[in-house]
Amino acid sequence: MEYYMKEVRILEIKQSVFADNDKQAEQLRQELKEKGVFLLNLMSSPGSGKTTTLMRTIETLKDKLKIGVMEADIDSDVDARTISESGAKVIQLHTGGMCHLDAEMTRQGLDGLETEGIELAILENVGNLVCPAEFDTGASKNAMILSVPEGEDKPLKYPLMFSICDVVLINKIDVLPYFDFDMEKCKEYIHMRNPQAKIIPICAKTGEGIAEWADWLVEEVSKWREE
Repeated sequence: MEYYMKEVRILEIKQSVFADNDKQAEQLRQELKEKGVFLLNLMSSPGSGKTTTLMRTIETLKDKLKIGVMEADIDSDVDARTISESGAKVIQLHTGGMCHLDAEMTRQGLDGLETEGIELAILENVGNLVCPAEFDTGASKNAMILSVPEGEDKPLKYPLMFSICDVVLINKIDVLPYFDFDMEKCKEYIHMRNPQAKIIPICAKTGEGIAEWADWLVEEVSKWREE
């Protein structure tokens, strides 16, 4: 299909010079709604499995939604090259050393991605649990991945990240027997920060839980386009 591309484009983006990021984010959100584009901001710490989860997600949804991906990194195109193998339209965003994206930077990325025909645009934000949580990107929904090896106490240590996310994917559940990770405590800690957060345990490697995650996305995209 036309929205697929084999070559990875790289777009150098610059930090927004505008102070009122929240206003820009709301404007971007409204523009995307008018275009029928659902933007998912996906965040996590490095090594949590964002790219593997994205590959699984695209594989599951490729016949249901037209998907575009923006891979944000300080200086690399490794993840974008991986995602390009999925058949989804993808662009790499270089943040020039910045550890987050704000609304204007996200807009630059969407312009480079060219969202015509795209129903679900996914921003794989820069990997860390601090900076990305502080800036509204204009996304329709925020999601994050917490991997089992990171420990169940992360919602206590990084409250803002968990408080802004609509859904939390607990990844790498296949290694639960090998780590001192209490799933019920983790869920309790997440809901302490965000009672409304949906929690989905997954294993991106085996595909366990991905169907529930994909169903959530399809439902949210549908609601977004109908509102």
